[in-house]
Amino acid sequence: MPQLEPFGDDLWTVSRPQKFWGVETGTRTTVIRLGGGGLFVHCPVALDADLRREVDALGEVTAVVAPSLFHHLYVGQWLEAYPAATVWACPGLERKRSDLAWTGVLGDTPAEAWRADVDQAAFTARFENEIVFFHPKSRTLVCADALLNLSRHPSRLTRAAARLMANTAPGKGWLERFAVRDHRLGRRQVDRIASWDIEKITLAHGEQVTRDGRRVLLDGYSWL
Repeated sequence: MPQLEPFGDDLWTVSRPQKFWGVETGTRTTVIRLGGGGLFVHCPVALDADLRREVDALGEVTAVVAPSLFHHLYVGQWLEAYPAATVWACPGLERKRSDLAWTGVLGDTPAEAWRADVDQAAFTARFENEIVFFHPKSRTLVCADALLNLSRHPSRLTRAAARLMANTAPGKGWLERFAVRDHRLGRRQVDRIASWDIEKITLAHGEQVTRDGRRVLLDGYSWL
């Protein structure tokens, strides 16, 4: 059975089990095919032989992005498989994982390698120092931890944890309020992200958003 699932024009995702603080939250990689044919890999999951064959069938991996302080576990596997690819860290991750040969640190503007196809913005008001991305061709917001959505997770334990956190929809719950350290900066950064023409959202943890993405984003952070 194929692991990569189409989610938009030139955009695919692959989901894997993953525990965080003992709770099954799942994790997800997003792969975007750039205009020149190279592949942009966001939040890399464990790379097995089957997934590598599927990825290789799409094109050449040219960029691997670890957009959050918590999404770095499998970056080394992708670097070993694709040594010619550039590899990018969110601010602070280059120190946390100094064992990895980072090409650079992500900021508020896209790197030249994907500038024509993918936009990006800092959401560093959150403690994960996340950088979020937007793929205009598919109108998809690509994020890691910025919008948690576990209320419909298959695991009963995970759904119970979501209820305790009041995580009833993407971005809802007290954990999000804890995650944003600077509310004024957070409001400015959310407003900038919301300026994109977002229809869908792919996120690392939980059910994806297939429509009304901009409304979902603004609703999730309406408290800011």
